[in-house]
Amino acid sequence: MNTERPEPFYLCGPTASGKSALALELAAKLNGEIVNADAFQLYRGLEIVSAAPSPAERTLVPHQLYGVLDPGAAADAGSYLRLAQPVIADIQARGKTPIVTGGSGLYLKFLTHGPAPLPTGDAKLRAELEATPLEELVARLCLLDPVEAARTALKNRRFVSRALEICLLSGHRTSDLRDRWETQTARVSAHLRGVVIQRPRPDLHARIARRTRAMLEGGAVAEVAALTHASANVAMAIGIREIRALLAGTIDHATCEDLINAATRQYAKRQESWFRRETWLTPHLP
Repeated sequence: MNTERPEPFYLCGPTASGKSALALELAAKLNGEIVNADAFQLYRGLEIVSAAPSPAERTLVPHQLYGVLDPGAAADAGSYLRLAQPVIADIQARGKTPIVTGGSGLYLKFLTHGPAPLPTGDAKLRAELEATPLEELVARLCLLDPVEAARTALKNRRFVSRALEICLLSGHRTSDLRDRWETQTARVSAHLRGVVIQRPRPDLHARIARRTRAMLEGGAVAEVAALTHASANVAMAIGIREIRALLAGTIDHATCEDLINAATRQYAKRQESWFRRETWLTPHLP
């Protein structure tokens, strides 16, 4: 009897690139179940705005972690990790392959590599650093960690403050912590398998435009109107702010569509940049 647990397969890519359709194909080939790794598709009542798999698609293959959170619930990469790990383990225990599908890079990073071993921010220290002139912050970073200073954009106050904050909170050089983390993630990456969908920019933009129009014509306005309570996470979903402005009468339908398209294109560009850094992912060219 084969007792090996199938390893997860990671399907990544920018929004509107075709992840849901490819996930169905992979699930059929790999005897898999699809596991959501999209921050907004975790929420109930956001199915149209978040472009979650349709009810018809979800009848073809088991889909996990879609619509499991109330719109008022907070969520982050850490809470996603706690949700996803037992679901993936259960799929594996049944001899099936988890097809982890999504475009939320940080959520996927936590799942594949775990959180980076860096201290979280300290409000008091952060306030002190914020009140300190940038030139002084740079000088302190150069003294405490010249290696990190050399590879930090020293004109970017946020980058300098964070590097210095890590030094002060951990008692170690930021560069040492980050280098050890990079070595550890490289070892983990060697045992991962997955693809990232890559489409030519004009093709992706056309797909975004078609999806935005279908979303607005397919009930997204009513869906947003029904969101009587939404967490800060949900409020960040592309389409929420724009449709609320449409409902308030401050913009018209055409402007709403244009704004959603522009915001989605910008988000897709950030996703593409994130996944380019994940060199363990194999490019998939549809």
